Amino acid sequence: MNPLADMVLLAASIAIGYAAVKLALSLPIFSFREVLVVSPLSQVTTAQLEYAARSSLHGNNFFNLKLDDARAALEKLPWVRHAEVRRVWPATLEVVLEEHVAVAYWKSGDSGDMRLVNQFGEVFTAASNARMPVFAGPEGSAGEVLEHYKQFSEKVVPLKLQIAAVALSPREAWQLHLSDGLVVELGKEQAQEPLASRLSRFVSAWPEARSKLPGKPSVADLRYPSGFAVRVADATLPPSRGKQ
Repeated sequence: MNPLADMVLLAASIAIGYAAVKLALSLPIFSFREVLVVSPLSQVTTAQLEYAARSSLHGNNFFNLKLDDARAALEKLPWVRHAEVRRVWPATLEVVLEEHVAVAYWKSGDSGDMRLVNQFGEVFTAASNARMPVFAGPEGSAGEVLEHYKQFSEKVVPLKLQIAAVALSPREAWQLHLSDGLVVELGKEQAQEPLASRLSRFVSAWPEARSKLPGKPSVADLRYPSGFAVRVADATLPPSRGKQ
């Protein structure tokens, strides 16, 4: 019976010791006293950080906090792309945040809701009143639209205009809105007539063509093999030959 009694006593001692350690670790003396953000912030506010910190630290202390839960709470903030957290003895939670850098608005084709696109072509939800181009396209195409926007922007530099909007249709046709109000119908990418070639030809010929128009142009249709058509005041002019 003595060995059995020893085993029971050992098990009880272990259970009591475990409970004592768990109780000690949950004492207020081990609570976090500081959340230290070591990365510069431009969009995330102090109020947002305090809210995320309270939600993740509530009921937790230095030892029992799950860092993944704290990271997830911070990454739910609108402008946070990625978060890293670590404990710093004796009572500090150190936080490194990577913020989204918005480069465009994203207009959903289904609902018309406006979200934002970051520099990696990722769509995220946040509020902004910055002056940026508007992208539109099928779900998951924001990265492709961003890359084409960069290429198109370089092409229109000689016109001294900016691209105000880029739209990709479900049928993969491209449309541009320039800062002077002109809509440019680029159409689909084609091996024999790439989008870049069509746009370059238009940019080269446009200043002279524009000077000969009887009114303000509204639409330039580049979906022609050797030129483009222009719509002016509800009238469509014959295709204009661009420089080859």
